[in-house]
Amino acid sequence: MSTPIRIGVVGGGRWATMAHLPGWARDPRCRVTMLCDCDSVRAEQVARDFAIPAHVSDYHDLVSSPSVDLVDVVTDDDSHLAITSAALEAGKHVLSEKPVAHDYQETRRVAGLARDRGLVTRVGFTFRYSPAVRYARDLIAAGRIGTPYIFNGYEQNSQWLDPATPFRPPPPTQDPDELWVGSLEGYGAPIIDIAHWFVGDSLASVVGTMRNFVPSRIARGSGALTRIKVDDGDIFLGEFRGGALLSIQSSFVTVGNYPGVEARIYGSAGALIVRLVEELGICETLMGATPDQVEFRPIAIPREYYPPGGSASESWPTLCYANLVSGMLDEVLGAVTTGQADFGQAAVVQEVINAVGRSVRLRGWVDLPLAP
Repeated sequence: MSTPIRIGVVGGGRWATMAHLPGWARDPRCRVTMLCDCDSVRAEQVARDFAIPAHVSDYHDLVSSPSVDLVDVVTDDDSHLAITSAALEAGKHVLSEKPVAHDYQETRRVAGLARDRGLVTRVGFTFRYSPAVRYARDLIAAGRIGTPYIFNGYEQNSQWLDPATPFRPPPPTQDPDELWVGSLEGYGAPIIDIAHWFVGDSLASVVGTMRNFVPSRIARGSGALTRIKVDDGDIFLGEFRGGALLSIQSSFVTVGNYPGVEARIYGSAGALIVRLVEELGICETLMGATPDQVEFRPIAIPREYYPPGGSASESWPTLCYANLVSGMLDEVLGAVTTGQADFGQAAVVQEVINAVGRSVRLRGWVDLPLAP
């Protein structure tokens, strides 16, 4: 495929303008040729702000356009699967925000569709594209920690600690008597992805619990205080097939700054801690320890892990998405043959999320792979 790669972005909201569109704009090998948003006024404004030559309000017009090679899906969760499926059927490469689908089997289906058609896919597991996370993974692969023993992961912030902050109500299909899997799917997914990547293994069994700490919230759209039974804090344990252990905690009602990610891995020869939290002008740190030097000390992240012009003082959305976009374009253009966090990996992560949800309902351990 020749450059520039032509990008069509579906969704013109906050995350598109904060992360996705700046990421595409940063790479000279592509250009955004079309924007779609169901709010035509917003579509026109965002297209003007980012110098996008065309805008539409129906995603079918974008995915069928001959002026689009790659579709970027940045919409509400419940629309990801339909848009992604339509884009793949139209022969487009696809970047989708998480989750690709709420059901791992549907995620696996579209992963197979992309594979059969030779199309490149990515899912928005933002934090695996952090320079600190990428360098930590290379250190692990080089033997820095030896055999992995234990992974502890956290993804949490106080985004919805205040019940007056508008919150999207659950989809109409949600059982009102059942706790909606919110934090685990929206916030836990990226750290579940990093856990698999760092340990280099798949989970054999999980057990978890969830809580609804803030029961009533202002519903986005109606503005009314509404009872919303959502998982806003959760913890689960896991056992990897090779014997390593895992614990993960996610929440959006825990005091702290964005993105609130911490990944700790302990092995036979050392340990690493990656912390991705914007504090005091720095958005990420990496620390390590060894058996003969047990105090954790800072590890410098080599320059090549940052995008051009990037540094630890840059805000994390643009920093991570610059790396995500660059890697995806490398694969579309044939510079690399295997990518990171494609829809196949999204299916692995979604199956773990579905398994933890089942564990909470059953109040016990659930084995993987899941029975359909």
